[in-house]
Amino acid sequence: MNNCFRMIMASPTPPAYATDEARWQAVQMRDANADGHFVYAVRTTGVYCRPSSLARLPKRENVEFFDSAAAAEVAGYRPSRRAHADQTSVAVERTELVAQACRLIREAETPPCLEELAAQAGMSPYYFHRVFKAETGLTPKKYAAANRALKLREELNAPDVSVTDAIYGAGFNSNSRFYAVSDQVLGMRARDFRAGGLGTVIRFAVGQCSLGAILVAQSQRGICAILIGDDPERLVQDLQDQFPKAELVGGDGNFELLVAQVVGFIEAPSIGLNLPLDVRGTAFQQRVWQALREIPPGVTVSYAEIAEHIGAPKAVRAVAQACGANRIAVAIPCHRVVRRDGDISGYRWGVERKRELLRRETVAETDLATSASATDSNAA
Repeated sequence: MNNCFRMIMASPTPPAYATDEARWQAVQMRDANADGHFVYAVRTTGVYCRPSSLARLPKRENVEFFDSAAAAEVAGYRPSRRAHADQTSVAVERTELVAQACRLIREAETPPCLEELAAQAGMSPYYFHRVFKAETGLTPKKYAAANRALKLREELNAPDVSVTDAIYGAGFNSNSRFYAVSDQVLGMRARDFRAGGLGTVIRFAVGQCSLGAILVAQSQRGICAILIGDDPERLVQDLQDQFPKAELVGGDGNFELLVAQVVGFIEAPSIGLNLPLDVRGTAFQQRVWQALREIPPGVTVSYAEIAEHIGAPKAVRAVAQACGANRIAVAIPCHRVVRRDGDISGYRWGVERKRELLRRETVAETDLATSASATDSNAA
């Protein structure tokens, strides 16, 4: 991974662990609070461990530090075989306390505040906030919001439940409070969600590119789907399944220009693609998709690196699932995420298409670099 993107993906290191001396002290104390902020690697064994590891302490001169496990692996280190046995009693207790807080949030009629959750866990609000985010990938507030959105969807899908009852049943204290955020929670009005997108107008068009058939769809908020496949009719069916009761309208000549723009980017990645998007997903999925949009063309990162970047290093599997749930190909570039060993796998629209997209982006970036170098040489 190039240095430019490594800087984008790096997360700030707390001052307490900012120096090698402080990090070494944390390793000597097997400080569980330092887990997730850095790892230490041992040159003589070629492995890396987290600060609270129960492994035998190495000599200081054989140790180097990295901000993340991903960075250690890029440098050629492998995880310690004791990784699964390194769960300290503190770490286990911390995981259980967060699980209890999650249950409290799910079962409460109204979301408890941070201070209440922290007091229940016996932690300070600041420390609890950090621990909760490390374990779940979300802040307590965003976890509560995602849980409330899930409850609302369940209530709206239940028979004989009015929209008003669903709003209060999901924990909103008033209609006005709900309607202020309804577009973010559901992506549409509550009654439109209940009706399967009824009343939502989605324009779409199907075209062809060198990777096969391509469908581009746009709601009033922006591009809501870019689908690629072998069968154009199947792509239209997928769109109908995604918005079962929306009004699907074939695009006119102007809209087909938008499709041409997407096709042009696929054929020549160097031209770039910047479109308004209608992104609908859970809070966690949206964080992952935003991180994907920060990956420069021609660069690949691992699922673990994305998890590190969004502050959820343990949520690698959830990151992979969020990539798989993405329905906006190329504009949300999940094709730039690969396995930790660099293997190309796991793409909704086919591994071979993913491989070809990456190849084209690499060639485009190489050509740009060569052109820039030639320009500098001529200028000199």
